[in-house]
Amino acid sequence: MILTTTPGVQGRNIVEYKGIVFGEVISGVNFLRDFAASVRNFIGGRSGSYEEELIRARTQAMDEMAARAAQLGADAVVGIDIDYEVLGTDNGMLMVTASGTAVKLD
Repeated sequence: MILTTTPGVQGRNIVEYKGIVFGEVISGVNFLRDFAASVRNFIGGRSGSYEEELIRARTQAMDEMAARAAQLGADAVVGIDIDYEVLGTDNGMLMVTASGTAVKLD
């Protein structure tokens, strides 16, 4: 499965549009606890645990999107966009959404 943010795949023609596909992950994180990590980042440090959680959530969202595209018989997902949102009354949930257009290539 080819995954790209571009509107097409260089050297390949899109022969069929299968539809828009999504992958979503909602992950529980404690942003109050991680506020100290963001301050560390601002003054020069980095929060490895927070970065790992973002990477994990993004990877899972991309994998889920690719699996949904494969179910439609797609060869690629083009025009991928990844969004991050904070949810919950205490902002304790992180949502990562990957979306794109599933296509069949020649």
